[in-house]
Amino acid sequence: MKKELLFMLVFASILTEASTLSVYQDKALYQYHPQNTFIGLTRDIGAKCEGEAIPLSVMMSCPDSMRLCMDLFLKAESLQTSVRENALNTKLLDTFVKLPKPNSINAKETIGAAREIAKEQTRLQEQKRILTRKSQQIKARFAKETRSRMPLGFAKPCKGSAELSLPYGYITFQTAYEATLLSHGQIEVSQKLSIVNRSGIDIEAGKAHFHYRNATQYVRPIHFKPWIVQEGPEFRQKSMSKRMLAESKAAGDTINAAIAPAPIQAHYDESREYTIKELKLPSTGEPVSVPVMTWRVPVECHAELYAYRNTNAYEVCSFTPKFQIEQNQWKVKNERGVINDHTVGEYEKALYKLYIKNDEDIAVIRKPVVDKEKESGIFGGNIRKKDGYTLSITNKSDKPKTLKVIERIPVPNTDKIEVKLLSVTGNTYKQLKNGKIEMHLSLAPHEHKEIEVLFEISYDKDLKIVY
Repeated sequence: MKKELLFMLVFASILTEASTLSVYQDKALYQYHPQNTFIGLTRDIGAKCEGEAIPLSVMMSCPDSMRLCMDLFLKAESLQTSVRENALNTKLLDTFVKLPKPNSINAKETIGAAREIAKEQTRLQEQKRILTRKSQQIKARFAKETRSRMPLGFAKPCKGSAELSLPYGYITFQTAYEATLLSHGQIEVSQKLSIVNRSGIDIEAGKAHFHYRNATQYVRPIHFKPWIVQEGPEFRQKSMSKRMLAESKAAGDTINAAIAPAPIQAHYDESREYTIKELKLPSTGEPVSVPVMTWRVPVECHAELYAYRNTNAYEVCSFTPKFQIEQNQWKVKNERGVINDHTVGEYEKALYKLYIKNDEDIAVIRKPVVDKEKESGIFGGNIRKKDGYTLSITNKSDKPKTLKVIERIPVPNTDKIEVKLLSVTGNTYKQLKNGKIEMHLSLAPHEHKEIEVLFEISYDKDLKIVY
């Protein structure tokens, strides 16, 4: 008996190792050795046996040894039986109550019978309430975990290797990032895969591969064509119209064809490609989190302020990633706990910037400093108008702050208008392209700084300007 059990365990282990799961952005492929004809509580899938298409059929029953059968389908069937029994018993009791009453009534027997009928009616009503609640719960489970309420299986046994093709959305995954800000100017980045199975098929794969690309890609070859110049504008216009129409249709066809509707560790194969060994992925609709890797790099954190947009400063941390960052939603924490569980990040050239949180310790007030009407004057045929603003910045905390301030002056879109930066007082600055002004401030605890920016706009007196 022990030898038989050991053999079965070894055999099952060999079959699991031989199974593979490949998840793409448009489909998933599951290869395994089926032990029976049951596939799962699913639909709209394709199947092959030893490379040949095999028909599928809806089953009226399924093996009670399978989790989905025992824990979902058979429970649902038993529940439906109880619901039908409750309805029949309620109907029979109502019929009995409506039967003709005897002419002579024994008060004691009548009262006793009425009491028993009332108890039974109460019991049936309570039972119906409980069964209704259970039916709603199991209905919600079907919607979350499976694609069908009925079992699907092979129309005939598959003796060899089977391959199932699952449509988009049956098995999905995404990369999740978590950053921990450490002391001594370090950041620790942890990458995980979050995998969700709603296929209605319990997956066990010796190797599972996850790809951030489509399995089916349509690439249309492009061949060189000379650019012809011809006589006659009318002919050329028609020719261009036909050519552009043909190219537009070809491009549209290409685009339309290309778009298609746990102690385990994920291995980082290359950018946007991962492998997981010994993956158990039951169809529960719940995300399975699998760690990929963790790495540390130096980080610089400071506050940034785009005062012309709003007066809220926010904390930004910048670092050079060791590996490509594949999505921009983060959870950020430090050694004391979570800072922000929904942080946004982005690349800025080679750096990656995490926008951590609003800095409530920095108070900013921005005000205009020049009355536009009084400061206007005509010199020759031009009007020169002075304008500007002040920034009042206060560090309310008892810790020093470094703040990067981004401001701007207007930029003309015509040679008839000229804009000149007159002065920036109160702090050093850099004047960059497109009217951008960059300043770096160091604020001691409770320190207050005033910055004034003045500029001049020169334009023809017959023009009206808006900015």
